[in-house]
Amino acid sequence: MDLVRHLRYFTVVAEELHFGNAAIRLGMAQPPLSQRIKRLEEELGVRLFDRSARQVRLTEAGRLLLAEAREIVTRVDRLHELAKQGEGAVLKVGVPPDLAPAVLAALIAGFRETNPGVRLAPAEIWTADQVTALTEGAIDVGLVRHPVAAPGLRFGQVLVQVQGVLLAAGDPLTGVGEVHLADLAGRELLMPPKEGEPGLHAEMLSECRRHGYVPVQVHQGAGLGLVLA
Repeated sequence: MDLVRHLRYFTVVAEELHFGNAAIRLGMAQPPLSQRIKRLEEELGVRLFDRSARQVRLTEAGRLLLAEAREIVTRVDRLHELAKQGEGAVLKVGVPPDLAPAVLAALIAGFRETNPGVRLAPAEIWTADQVTALTEGAIDVGLVRHPVAAPGLRFGQVLVQVQGVLLAAGDPLTGVGEVHLADLAGRELLMPPKEGEPGLHAEMLSECRRHGYVPVQVHQGAGLGLVLA
C-alpha cells in the first residue's frame, strides 16, 4: 500500500467530512475513495471516521492522525521538490498518443525557448487517463482534449488545431477544394477511442450529425496505421 497517497486521501476526506465532496476535489469516483480509506483503516487497525447516512465525523483516532498525516504529506512533497532542484527540473507531460509528431515537436521547441533549464519527459496518455494521472501526481501537466471534466485541476492556454479530412485515393471529393461535413455522407469515420477521449468522441459525433454527416461506420483507434489498413 502507498501509505503517503492514502494519507493524502485521508486528509482531504477529513477536511471535507463528505466522501462525495472529497472525491470531487481529488478528481476520482467516490467508491474507490471509500475503499482506500477502508484499506487505510485496516492497515492502521483503527476506525478513522464514524459514518452514517447523514454525516461523516472523525473518530478520536482520526483526529489524532490528521495533524500527523498533514505533516507527513507536506514533508514528502517538500522532499520531492528538493530532489527535483538537486537533479535539475524535470516536467512530466501527458500527451495524446495520436498527437501529430510535428505538433508535439513545435510545442516542445517553443517550451524550451522560454524554459531552457527544464527537461521535458513526455508520456503518451489519453485525456481520460491524464486527468487521473494529474490528480495522483503521476504527471505534472497534461495536453488534454476538450471537452473534459477535470474538477480540482486548473486549465492553461488553449491550443486550437485545425481539423482536416483524409480521403481514399480516387475518392470524388479529392478534387474538391473545400470539403464540408455533409459531403462525407456514405463514408466511414476513424476516431480516437471512446474510453480514452469520451468528451471529444461525443462532441465530434454530435457535430457530424448536426452538419448532416452520419458515418456508415465508426472505427476507434490511433495513428495512420489503421487508416491505411
